[in-house]
Amino acid sequence: MKVILLTDIKGVGKKDQIINASDGYARNFLFPKKMAVEANKENMSKLQARENSKQYKKDQDKEKAKQIADQLSNLMIKVKVKVGENGKIFGGVSSKEIVEILKKEHQIDIDKKKVELKETIKVLGITIVKIKLYEGIYGKVKVDVIPE
Repeated sequence: MKVILLTDIKGVGKKDQIINASDGYARNFLFPKKMAVEANKENMSKLQARENSKQYKKDQDKEKAKQIADQLSNLMIKVKVKVGENGKIFGGVSSKEIVEILKKEHQIDIDKKKVELKETIKVLGITIVKIKLYEGIYGKVKVDVIPE
């Protein structure tokens, strides 16, 4: 009997997957515990609608990420830092500071974990910072570190 799984079941399959299950297993275990439904026309059309909805949302998110990447490529963020006598920076510029400036000055909201910065920026001048916006879509923003 073909069934559509409603939850992930270890050793059987993942949610929304269509599997062949024995009649007894489906009727006595999967259906009573609401872990699966029969793969009839109505349930198949509901599954198709859910998948179309997920795909539409993914496409929307990807398009939004592309727009943000375009915005970021045209931006230059200026960060003022305290500098010692011989041009050494006290501390550094972290991904948290970059995200805060993007949100405050340009209304671009990005999670600080998506900023790909191996370590804080500890040099004066322009540094290009890579930001992961979506699967395979990256934005690059120029960060200009200037003395205070």
